[in-house]
Amino acid sequence: MSQNESNYLKWQIPNYRKPNRSKNWYIAASIFIILCLFFSFFTIIKWHPVFLGHSSNFLFALIIIVSAIIMLINENQPVAMLDCKLGPEGVKVANRLYEYGSIKNFSVIYKPRESVKNLYFEFNSSVRQRLSIPLRSMDPLLVRNYLLKYLKEDLERSETPLSEQLTKLFKL
Repeated sequence: MSQNESNYLKWQIPNYRKPNRSKNWYIAASIFIILCLFFSFFTIIKWHPVFLGHSSNFLFALIIIVSAIIMLINENQPVAMLDCKLGPEGVKVANRLYEYGSIKNFSVIYKPRESVKNLYFEFNSSVRQRLSIPLRSMDPLLVRNYLLKYLKEDLERSETPLSEQLTKLFKL
């Protein structure tokens, strides 16, 4: 992106959303992990635990343990701020450029009462995950009008995707 800087919209976004978790959340998460590990190796028959032996679900247990370790490691990582830039060539987040040709459409969700102000990009490739960018202090109308020069708008999306709602609800 090397054109005149006035052709760009720029702001900063956090590299991930760090939820505020209470002590009760950690207690509930610990109980959930213990239950998942228990049922990886045991089943209940007539109110008695029965060891599954070689039929135990070792892969599930490994996934639960690795997920818990990753969450604990990320808990202590500081949230870094990334530069986000909309320009004539595409959307640039940090050092990654998403060209408009690879993007199917965009949508802006703005609900001030729910503290929601996000920009979403759907890609042409069904394998690629949706890109969600918080608008933070940016004017949603300014961003929308800028992107209309380059992309189609998805007018049917009026709600935050279910995956983001669940992530926020469970504080993941």
